[in-house]
Amino acid sequence: MKMGVEKDPVTVIGLGPMGQAMARAFLKAGHPTTVWNRTASRADAVVAEGAVRARSAAEALAAGRLVVLSLTDYDAMYAILGEVGDALRGRVVVNLSSDTPGRAREATAWFAGHGAEHLAGGIMVPAELVATESSYVFYSGPKAEFDRYEPVLRVLGRPDFRGTDPALGQAFYQAQLHVFLTSLAAYLESVALLGAVGVTAETFQPYVKDLFDTMSYYLPGATKHLDNGDHPGDAANVTMMGATADHIVGAAVEAGIDGRLPAAVKALYDSAIADGRGKESWTSLVEVIRKPA
Repeated sequence: MKMGVEKDPVTVIGLGPMGQAMARAFLKAGHPTTVWNRTASRADAVVAEGAVRARSAAEALAAGRLVVLSLTDYDAMYAILGEVGDALRGRVVVNLSSDTPGRAREATAWFAGHGAEHLAGGIMVPAELVATESSYVFYSGPKAEFDRYEPVLRVLGRPDFRGTDPALGQAFYQAQLHVFLTSLAAYLESVALLGAVGVTAETFQPYVKDLFDTMSYYLPGATKHLDNGDHPGDAANVTMMGATADHIVGAAVEAGIDGRLPAAVKALYDSAIADGRGKESWTSLVEVIRKPA
């Protein structure tokens, strides 16, 4: 009789919505899954579905070589793993907790001091989309360990390895989140602006959806100029776009809503104009951003 291939065991530490979703994905794919969370009750649901509950973080680490972290930040990681003594030795820690690129580098050195390898990164979907076609995950760190466990990590979503510098996974992750959070904040500000003149979010929805869908049109041309360092202003120049930014601030003032976000955008245009870039493309704002006053 042909026997099934034994799958790598996985330990998941941190069982918020994201950690629970990852644990379920590993279980569904047939990986023996051990879980641990400071608040033990958070493990109840996934344990009922087949996960093994560890009694301590050290016991969770002992269950297998591959460990996936889903924690609030790196401080939470240090608070937990700083208590496990020698239990980290020989482990590969896939740290999908959010923090800065610099802290990812620091953590790699810390793990090395404890005899462990560190793959840093971030998962780019909410918990409900983990292990779907929409899911992808940035990673960076030791390539050999990534290659070894890539089939396991693929369970969570498309693995996107960005390089051996441990900062790269977090840099890509935070860059994407910056676009995401700022875009959502701008959308909410626009909802408030229209609400001041009696327009509902439902009425606005098809228009803003069309805008989000067409934003990608601008990326290829902008990318070329950003990488080349030239900013021809024959289409949308800084002075013209800056005037629009000024009008948005004025509309927010008239509506009586919080205008800090459009004011911040206007300040970038003001700085670019003061820097003599009024006739250049809006992409030249990147030079202001790269060299803040």
